[in-house]
Amino acid sequence: MANQEKNKAIHISLWIAQVLLAVMFILAGLMKATQPIEALTESLPWVSSTSLGLVRFIGISELLGGIGLILPALLRIKPFLTIWAAIGLAVVMVLAAIFHASRGEYSGIGVNLVFMAIALFVAWGRSKKVPILAK
Repeated sequence: MANQEKNKAIHISLWIAQVLLAVMFILAGLMKATQPIEALTESLPWVSSTSLGLVRFIGISELLGGIGLILPALLRIKPFLTIWAAIGLAVVMVLAAIFHASRGEYSGIGVNLVFMAIALFVAWGRSKKVPILAK
């Protein structure tokens, strides 16, 4: 495969990863940032023993990170922010894995690690392999 075709395939793969991650983090972030604690506790049992401030902070962080995966790259305005959003979300996933491990909730850690890996793929791809240039 020619280098240009290879870069195009990676570029498309990166956009797919960015959009899927963004949708997931925006939805999860909106849920944690806006739903009443009682409703959240039904789907996320850990919320009941976590401070409301931390739950809302996590939600806002996920929401902003999801937006950051798409808007800067799409608008080509400060596209380096997409890289930082991906790194930030990878860190959030590491912290989530540590949090769940500390509570003995090992079943969800795999999902955290998969999302972390995808976020790191986006960060690597947009910084090294197929960067998006600013206008």
